[in-house]
Amino acid sequence: MPITSAVRVRAWCLVADVLSVVIFVAIGRRNHDEGVAPAGVIETAAPFLVALLVTWLVAVVWRDPLSPRSGAITWIGTVALGMVLRKVVFDDGTATAFVIVATVFLGAVLNGWRALYRWRLGSRP
Repeated sequence: MPITSAVRVRAWCLVADVLSVVIFVAIGRRNHDEGVAPAGVIETAAPFLVALLVTWLVAVVWRDPLSPRSGAITWIGTVALGMVLRKVVFDDGTATAFVIVATVFLGAVLNGWRALYRWRLGSRP
């Protein structure tokens, strides 16, 4: 069975969200001299990636992943659940400054790529 265009768009949207989280973590690790080795990045990103996937499934973001609503839900779900998982399950820190930086960066990137994509689609003849 061929993959439909809608499935392809959804898959690329999920990839863009995952890359947004991984880039956030890689930048943070680099700025804190923790290195950007793949294993370290994935370990640090794990709570946020789990939160992202749970948000995509529970809030059915996959139905309309390009909408502003989906961007907002993905952002809030990824940050909020990611911080809870980071603290409770992964036994890592959630300093106030980290929460603020994560909220601002992920909000800008998760919503920003969606806005750019929608703008680009709207500017086509």
